Amino acid sequence: MSRVLVMMSGGVDSSVAAALLRDAGHEVVGVTLKLWGGDSDSGCCSIRDVDDARRVADRLGIDHHTFNFTDDFTRHVVEPYAAAHAAGDTPNPCIECNRHLKFQSVWERARRLGFDAVATGHHARIVEVDGRHRLARGADRAKDQSYVLHMLDQDQLAATLLPIGAMQKAEVRALAARLDLRTATKADSQDVCFITRRAGRGAFLGERIPLTPATVVDRTGAPVGRVDAVELVTYGQRKGLGLAGGTDPRYVVDIDRRAATATVTVGDRRDLLVDGETVGAPTWSDPGLARLAERRARVIVQTSAHGEPAPATLGRAGDEAGDGDGSGGAAVTITWDEPRRRVAPGQSVAFYDGDLVLGGGTVVRAGRPADPA
Repeated sequence: MSRVLVMMSGGVDSSVAAALLRDAGHEVVGVTLKLWGGDSDSGCCSIRDVDDARRVADRLGIDHHTFNFTDDFTRHVVEPYAAAHAAGDTPNPCIECNRHLKFQSVWERARRLGFDAVATGHHARIVEVDGRHRLARGADRAKDQSYVLHMLDQDQLAATLLPIGAMQKAEVRALAARLDLRTATKADSQDVCFITRRAGRGAFLGERIPLTPATVVDRTGAPVGRVDAVELVTYGQRKGLGLAGGTDPRYVVDIDRRAATATVTVGDRRDLLVDGETVGAPTWSDPGLARLAERRARVIVQTSAHGEPAPATLGRAGDEAGDGDGSGGAAVTITWDEPRRRVAPGQSVAFYDGDLVLGGGTVVRAGRPADPA
């Protein structure tokens, strides 16, 4: 029997994860993380979520605690989120929360408290391949969350349990209903927990960084709209650009963020196509996998949590690409088999071999346009 600390977000997945571990004979303790100290009406930081987790733990007959990591969350997630927007990147705060809080800060405290493992309700699996731990896609492809866990290394994978990874979401809800858990029909969280629906991203960032108005122009340079904050604009965006009516959709294809010349250029879908991306500071589930770029390995790449995976070839990037924040290895390139819509700088990508996660990193630059103007 192991002592397992289960991160209970107040949702159905982590509730069932705790129940499965309890029934398997482990000594289970639930913990809910207090991450954001400001207003929250969504995500996994609301008062209701903490109360739901506590009541589920009581129903299961396990102890429940709350860990306060608000300072760590502000330092590792919120401040970098605002800084990324100021620098023109489009960050993924949930991945950074997993990286720094759920699988670093929580595990360090769990180890000090004498726990053998931590567990979450993520839809992903941990398998063993040639004696090494590997992260794999969850059985329910529609709910697979391996993308947001791509940064886990061997030590973290060895100390992590993902009890529902082999289940379909319908099975999870059905088991929660049989156990009479209050989260059985609770909707999944979809939002960034520190951005309220009421105020929105613009108000949140406006309190933390300067926001710069920008003119929206077409590919000829003719003005066609205006935005209040160029820092809120991302590549591929269609809405919120103040565009006049038209029959063909137009997308953000270029952004000049300099205060004196702030301009957003729109074009058609073809203008977004590139031959690849440069990925900075990649991390790998096993150190030996870092050599894949040198071998020009074939991989499957996922560019968003529920995006369509696409085949590509890994390669080594030149020194000019930079190494991101220094947390991973040298930058790598991905070359698409067929031109793909460009990924906004700051977004994460994950590399796969079939269902197995190899690693991933953050896009720092797009490749060459596939259809030059």
